[in-house]
Amino acid sequence: MSQETYKGNWNVIKGKLKQSYANLTEDDLMYAEGKEDELFGRLQKKVGKTKQEIKDQIDSWLK
Repeated sequence: MSQETYKGNWNVIKGKLKQSYANLTEDDLMYAEGKEDELFGRLQKKVGKTKQEIKDQIDSWLK
């Protein structure tokens, strides 16, 4: 999925991530335009998955 799709559905994605990974904070899930790599880096560190695994999981929620 594209960054625009993620951006448009961010509230849904954020809710699903919080449900799946209780250790994520609001700061971990802060989305800033142009800082997607930083966001995925924080997620990788907290959930112990690769960037691609996280993207695949998000994509499955948006189907």
